Amino acid sequence: MSHHKHHPGATPNLNRVALMATLHCLSGCATGEVLGMILGTALGWGNAATIVLAVALAFAFGYAFTMVPLLRAGMALPRAMGLALASDTASITLMEIVDNAILLLIPGAMDAGLTDAFFWISLAIALGLAGVAAYPLNRWLIARGRGHAVVHEHHGHRR
Repeated sequence: MSHHKHHPGATPNLNRVALMATLHCLSGCATGEVLGMILGTALGWGNAATIVLAVALAFAFGYAFTMVPLLRAGMALPRAMGLALASDTASITLMEIVDNAILLLIPGAMDAGLTDAFFWISLAIALGLAGVAAYPLNRWLIARGRGHAVVHEHHGHRR
């Protein structure tokens, strides 16, 4: 049960906001991560090059998923970029560390081909655990007015 007083205009429950921020961040990370793993694997790259590509794309898509709604609402690009960097960097970083560590720890996961179900199952497990790991971080940051809290007020609102 929340200890916040409920009144019109009250901020949503911290757990829900943290969950939504984590899922939002995970969707961007997963998009980039999957694309990077597909490209690296399809091109026959080694583990290190594939992971570098996947991490770079995870950050790019993670930031883009935050910036696009802000830009559509009329925010200037430099401001949107600043908010995306401030809100998502810690969460994406933790997700990428956990995700890639798990992929490296699952025997054969990085060597499985794109048509191998083991590749996709390993990637899904790694991404899921990365999201679980990032939730407490996002909750902690939001509770302190940081992380995704810095963009929360702009999502879905025209100002």
